[in-house]
Amino acid sequence: MEKIKANHRPLILVTNDDGVEAKGIHSLIEAVRPFGDVVVVAPDQAMSGMSHAITVKHPLYLTKVQEEPGLQIFKSNGTPADCVKLAVNVLLADMPAFVVSGINHGTNSSISMHYSGTLGGAREGVLNGIPAIGFSLLAYEADADFSSAIHYSRAIFEQVLEQGLPKGVCLNVNIPAGKDVKGVKICRQAEGRWVEEFDERVDPRGKRYFWLTGHFEHHDTENEMSDEYALRNGYVSVVPCAVDATHEGGLAHLKALDMEAIAAMAR
Repeated sequence: MEKIKANHRPLILVTNDDGVEAKGIHSLIEAVRPFGDVVVVAPDQAMSGMSHAITVKHPLYLTKVQEEPGLQIFKSNGTPADCVKLAVNVLLADMPAFVVSGINHGTNSSISMHYSGTLGGAREGVLNGIPAIGFSLLAYEADADFSSAIHYSRAIFEQVLEQGLPKGVCLNVNIPAGKDVKGVKICRQAEGRWVEEFDERVDPRGKRYFWLTGHFEHHDTENEMSDEYALRNGYVSVVPCAVDATHEGGLAHLKALDMEAIAAMAR
C-alpha cells in the first residue's frame, strides 16, 4: 500500500468508535475539513466501550472505501486505538498534525471517558506525540441532529489547532443535544461511578446469559467546575485529560512507607 504524504495543508486523522458509516464521524469530517487534508481510519462496525483495547489475537484489515480531493476514508476491523496505530504505522508517510475522534453518539463525560473507544482513539494519538481531541454529543440516536455539534467542534478545533495542546494531553469535549447551547466551559472530570446491573436471561438451550445495564451515579452534583454540571446547565464541557496516570499526591503519601522494611519482609 502506497503511503499517504502530507502536502502544504495540515494532515488531519479522523477516527471514531461508532463505525465508519455513523452520522457522527461524517459530521466531524465536515467540521475539520476546512483546516486540512483529512484521512479517516475508522472501525467497520460499532466499537463502543472498547476504551484503549488493541487487537492481538486475529489479523487486522485495512480497506479504502472513499477517495476524493482532500479526503480519503478507510475502514478496519480493529478498535479505535488499532485504527490510529494502523494509520500512523502503515498508512501515513508523515505524522498527522492532529487526531480527532468522534463525534460520538452519546455522552463520554465523567468516568465514562475511561470506557470510551472515542477517547481511546484520541489517547492513542497523544501516545504518538500527536495533539488530539475526542468529541461526543449527548444524543444516542443514529440519526441525531449534529448541526450544533459541527459548529462547536469546528470552533474548538480551530482554536486548539492555532494554540496547540500541552504534551501528553488530549481534550474530552462533550456537547449538549439540541440547538440551545449556552456556551463552552473548561471543566474537571466529575466524580461518579456506573452502578452495574446485569439482566439475567436464559437462551433457548437453557443456558444462562447476562446483559450489562445500570445507571450513572453522580457524586458531586453541585461542583460548578465539573463536566456533568456544565452539561446539565446547557454548556459544552471541555476537559483536559493526561495520559500520565501517576498521582502526585500518591507519590508523597508513599514516601511515608518504610521501603527497607518491605524489602526485608519480602526476602
